[in-house]
Amino acid sequence: MESLTFFFIFILMEIISVFIFGLGYLAIAFEHPLKINKTASALLTGVLVWVVFALVKGEGELGQLSHHLGSTSEILFFLLGAMTLVELIDAHQGFRFVNQLIQTKNSSKLLWIVGIVTFFISAALDNLTTAIVMVTLLRKLISDSQTRKYFVGVVVIAANAGGAWSPIGDVTTTMLWIGGQISALGIIKVLFLPALVSLLVPLAVGAYWVRNEKLGVPLPLPALSKAEEKEGKIMLFAGVASLLGVPIFKSLTHLPPYMGILLGLGIVWILSEILHSDKDEAAKKPYTVGFALSKVDTSSVLFFLGILLAIGALESFGYLESLAVFLENTLGNQYLIVTMIGLASSVVDNVPLVAATMGMYSLTDFPLDHAMWEYLAFCAGTGGSILIIGSAAGVAVMGMEKIEFIWYAKKIGILALFGYFAGAATYLFFV
Repeated sequence: MESLTFFFIFILMEIISVFIFGLGYLAIAFEHPLKINKTASALLTGVLVWVVFALVKGEGELGQLSHHLGSTSEILFFLLGAMTLVELIDAHQGFRFVNQLIQTKNSSKLLWIVGIVTFFISAALDNLTTAIVMVTLLRKLISDSQTRKYFVGVVVIAANAGGAWSPIGDVTTTMLWIGGQISALGIIKVLFLPALVSLLVPLAVGAYWVRNEKLGVPLPLPALSKAEEKEGKIMLFAGVASLLGVPIFKSLTHLPPYMGILLGLGIVWILSEILHSDKDEAAKKPYTVGFALSKVDTSSVLFFLGILLAIGALESFGYLESLAVFLENTLGNQYLIVTMIGLASSVVDNVPLVAATMGMYSLTDFPLDHAMWEYLAFCAGTGGSILIIGSAAGVAVMGMEKIEFIWYAKKIGILALFGYFAGAATYLFFV
């Protein structure tokens, strides 16, 4: 009888963990009607799900928390380093030179330029850093906040699409690349066209939607002396070189990307100190890393922490792997399963979903550059654009621009969904 009672309590606690996650997810989705900050909801959800895990699994299994916190911290430190670099470049007016290249009063034309530029930059850097940089640029170009939201939404779609066809553009493609499931040249050749289609479809519709939107008056660019212009160009070059150097650093040292971004931040920090060494403390303050850190949206970083903690707990419970097994048993068709995983990545972070899928199948089942792995890279990368919390890029811009979950789902998510299926159809057509 006691064993039966214990079993029912065990099942009840696991159900409670799913209920807590679902309730927290709804609180995030309806942040504005509830008037409860999404970061508070995310942190509470993450901690409570782990509380249930501790009560169910016992002290012996709590090493799982340290494991997930380690991988989560890597992402958070990368995010913090990238945001700080962007703020340093912005403090030196470095982005004004990029702004001058893409300025136009035609809203449709600007949306096309922003989408295409984001798509290619994301493949060279990564979707998260690219989204942060492009939103910073858009703040200079579009003063009307409501209009800017449409452009920011397209940035999320373009950044995720650009990251999907590059081995260094998205965490999931990097996982598959390092794991030996895909090759760098293979993924570029096969996924470039589907990823481009997944951007062009929402971009075409979005450009039609914003054709009559007013961009507002661009923020006036402050007059700079020749010395300040030179400093801005130096910091822009150094900052972008640091970001571009992260994948090179990773390939040479095999250290995780956050180590590369911290190295870059340290170098740019020293460079900034040298450039302003002749100034007094008050004049130097706006150009310091300390000041840049004060401008970073730490709330979005904590939100990301809460979400990843909750997802890590669900993964530790085994729910994500059980979901993958359930899909295999019920759907059968691998392409249909991967399509569903891509849709699920709009709700649940794509990293544990891809990790669970990699654990389900071996290279014996599907060898290097098999269509299943390639299609997984596409779906997991682009599916995260359907909801704003489905990708690191979406989470970052959600905090930076205060974009509502429901607004994104209605205005941008539907476009991303059309692009997702269009890109998927393009890939399957050529398989």
